[in-house]
Amino acid sequence: MARHNREARGVDQRGQEYRISYQPDWLRLIKVTRKLASGRQSTKTLFRNPTGRERSPGGRVRTRIASPAQKLDFEVALTDPRHLVKRIIVEAVVPGAEREAGTIVFTLEDDNPPAGPPR
Repeated sequence: MARHNREARGVDQRGQEYRISYQPDWLRLIKVTRKLASGRQSTKTLFRNPTGRERSPGGRVRTRIASPAQKLDFEVALTDPRHLVKRIIVEAVVPGAEREAGTIVFTLEDDNPPAGPPR
């Protein structure tokens, strides 16, 4: 039986804060990618799971990402009973922001190793 979701926080490259609700046995990390004022792209690890996989993540997992200051709040629910999905990419636009400057790409990665020594 999978464990209940955990709560965490993260800060992106622009100093925006995020609340994260995640399945500890599925999610390994979340990366956030944004365009900088210079036009370059920047990717930062928003969150890294501090624990390894202790149990099977179950057939359905949920991850929620919220940033109240940006009026951004979404949840990804995945049904994957055979545990084949390793990465989910979500592209979101901050409400009220210009499309290019307000576009944020979140990459949610599984491949969470079992608890124990680092691999």
